[in-house]
Amino acid sequence: MSQKICSLLIALMVLSPVVHRAEVNVNDDYLIINAQGVDPLFTTYAAAMDRSRFFADKAYFMDYFSPHKPITYSSQYAGELAVVWKINNMVISKKKNFARQPKVIASFPDMAIMEYQPMPGLHVQETFFVYSSGAAIIDMTITNQSEETYDFFLYPLLHLPEDSLQAVRYDQNLHGLVFKHFESTIRLHSNLYKDRGYPTDFRNVLVCDQAPESYGLYKGCSIHDFYFAAKRFSKVHAYVTELNEKQSGTAEILALQKNYTLKPGQTANVRFVRGAQDARNPEQDMVKDVKQALQIELQPFIDANVRLFQSIPRIQFDEPGQKMVYLGAFNLVRQCMLPPRNKTQYNYYVFSRNPIWGWGHGHQVMHESLSMLSYAYLDARSAQESQRIYMEQQYPDGLIGYRHGPRGPQVYPHEGKATTSAPFFSWTNWEIYQVSQDRSFLKDAYEAGSQFVHYLQQERDEDGDGMFEWGPYGIIENVRDGWNVVFQLFSEGADEGRDISGELDALDLTTQVANEMYYLKKMAAELDISAGVQEWTEKYNRTRDLINQYMWDKEDRFYYHVDMRDNNFDFEGRSLKRKEIIGLLTLWARIPDRDRAKALVDEMKNKESFWRRYGVPTLAANDPHYTPFVDGCCRWNGPIWLLWDYMLLDGLQHYDFDKEAEQLADKMMLAVTTQLQRNHRFWESYSPDYTVQECPSNYIWDSIMARVLMDVYKTK
Repeated sequence: MSQKICSLLIALMVLSPVVHRAEVNVNDDYLIINAQGVDPLFTTYAAAMDRSRFFADKAYFMDYFSPHKPITYSSQYAGELAVVWKINNMVISKKKNFARQPKVIASFPDMAIMEYQPMPGLHVQETFFVYSSGAAIIDMTITNQSEETYDFFLYPLLHLPEDSLQAVRYDQNLHGLVFKHFESTIRLHSNLYKDRGYPTDFRNVLVCDQAPESYGLYKGCSIHDFYFAAKRFSKVHAYVTELNEKQSGTAEILALQKNYTLKPGQTANVRFVRGAQDARNPEQDMVKDVKQALQIELQPFIDANVRLFQSIPRIQFDEPGQKMVYLGAFNLVRQCMLPPRNKTQYNYYVFSRNPIWGWGHGHQVMHESLSMLSYAYLDARSAQESQRIYMEQQYPDGLIGYRHGPRGPQVYPHEGKATTSAPFFSWTNWEIYQVSQDRSFLKDAYEAGSQFVHYLQQERDEDGDGMFEWGPYGIIENVRDGWNVVFQLFSEGADEGRDISGELDALDLTTQVANEMYYLKKMAAELDISAGVQEWTEKYNRTRDLINQYMWDKEDRFYYHVDMRDNNFDFEGRSLKRKEIIGLLTLWARIPDRDRAKALVDEMKNKESFWRRYGVPTLAANDPHYTPFVDGCCRWNGPIWLLWDYMLLDGLQHYDFDKEAEQLADKMMLAVTTQLQRNHRFWESYSPDYTVQECPSNYIWDSIMARVLMDVYKTK
C-alpha cells in the first residue's frame, strides 16, 4: 500500500478510546462446559422471570455453530442479530473464517458466555444476555494478545429479510437506530389468539453504549451480501470508512459501525443492545429498559445464575455432552417460567419462549407440569408455586380444569360437561415435596389431590364399576389427542380419529387414577392422616385389581382398553387390542405382579415392536398404524414422547429392572443428543427411527431429561 493511501486511512479513521473492563467469570467449575459447535448444547435464551413479560416477549436462539454465518441471535419473526468484523480491511462475516472457532464457556437460561478469535491473537469474550423481555445484550471484551496492532470495525446488524423492517430515525442520544416491524399472529402449529392482546406492530432500537462512527440501511441484502457494503470492489479495492448513513425507510438490514485500534496488550469493551416493545406502548418505556441494559454490570447476573444452580445434584458424568444435556434441560424449564399476573398470584409457565405458538403460550396443563419433577431440584419454591395455581383455581366440587393460569381456569365445556386434565397432580406434588420438604405445601396438595380424585370418581366413572372413562372431550383430556391408534380405528376418513373416550373403560386414565391414589396414600402417611391412609390404600388396591382382572389379556400378556358396556376387548366389531405404550405404563403405577411385569419388559425389549433406536414409541412398530415419522405436532401413533418414556423408566426401576432402565435412558439420551448436535433444540416428540422431524421445538417437558439423568446416570 502506498504512503499516500496509508496517510489517508489514518486521517479517515476515528479511533475510539480504549476502554478496559475485566472479563466476566463463572465462579463454579461444574457450570463450565466449553462447548464446541458440534456439542449437544441447547442454545435458546429468555429473560429471567423477574424481568419477563407475557406480551411482546423476545427470546433468542443462538447460532454459534453454522460455518457460513456470523454468530447470530434470532427471535421468532423479529430478525437475526449479529456482529460482522472488518479487521485490517479483511471483512470476516463467516465463522468458518475465524482464527479460533467459538467455544461456549457457560450457558444459563438467560445468557451464554463464549470465546473466540476472529484473527490470530485477537481474543474475544462475548456475552449474550437477554436482560429483559424487551432488551438483549451483546457484550464484547476484546483483547489483543498478539504482537500486531489491529485496526478493526465492528458492524452490529439486524437482519429481517423480505419482511416489514422499516427504519424511523437515527437517535444520537441513544447512539443507534430506531425502527419498526410487523409480526403476524399466524403460527405453524397453532396461531396466536387474535383477541387476547398479542401485539403485531413492534418498535425497536439497535444501539451502542458508545457513539458509533457510522450507520446504514440496506435493501435486497443478506448477511452474506453485507460483506459488499463493508468492502466495496472496483478495479482497486476501496477502503470503506463509513456506511451509507441512511436514517429512514424500508430495509432488510440495518447496521451500526464502531471503530477501534488495539495495540498489543490493549483491551476494549463494547456493548450493543437490541430493544423491542409493543408499538402501542410509550416509547420511553423501551428507552428506559434499553438504557438500563446498556449500563448494567454483567457479573452480578452471572453470579445470580451460579447461585440458582447451586441446588442441583452434582452428577459426575462420563462424557461432557451428558452434562450439557443435564444443564440444558434445567435451562429449558427455567426460561419457560413467568411471573404472576392477572388471575394468579403464583409464577406459571408457558411451553416455550421461542418459538411462541398459540396453545403453548396460554395456561398450564397438568401433563406439562410433569416438568416440575426436574425443576424442583433447581427451584423447589417456584415449582410449588406453579402447582399451587391448580389449588388456587380448583372448583368447589374438586374439578381441576384442563388449563389454569393468568386468565383463570379453562374447562372447555363439551356436551354439558367440563373438561379436566390427565391426572398427574398428586404424583407431581409428592415428587416436589421430596425436594422441598415443605409440609405446608404437602398438606394443601393432599387436600386438593383428594378432592380431585373424588371428582374423577364421581364424573369419570359413569357405570360405577371402578374403572374410568375420559370425558366427552376426551380427545384433549387423554393427552394423546386424536392421532392415537384406537381413535384412528374409527376415524371414518378424518385426519384425527373419532373420539370414543366416553365409551371405553380407558386403560390410561384408570392407570393414572390408580397412581394418584397410590401417592395420596403416601401423602396421608407422611401427614399422619390414618383415615386417609386407609381410604387411599383400599381404593388403590381395588383399582389395581380391576385393571388386572379386566384389562390384562392372557393370550397377548399385555394390557388394553375395554368396552365400557361389557368389559370386552372389542368395540363395534373391531379389536381394541393394540399395543400402545400405555400398556407398559402399568409398570409405573405398580399394577402388574412380578410375572406380568416380566412379560411386559420382554415385549418392551422386542426390537420388532417397542425397542427402537431412540426409545420406546407410543405404538408398537409392528402395528399397521405405526409411523416413525414426526410430521407435525401431537402424533401418538409411533413418535417418542420423553415424558412417557420417563414414566416407563420409573416403572422399570420400581420392579428392579435397573439394567433395562439404564438402556432406555441411553436411548432417550441418544434421541436428545442427536437433535441437540444437529440443531441445538429440544422437541415436543422424537422419531423412534429417524433424525428428521417436524414438530414444536423447545417444548418444556423435555426438561424431564434432567430427572432421567438424576435417576439413572448418577448411580453409575
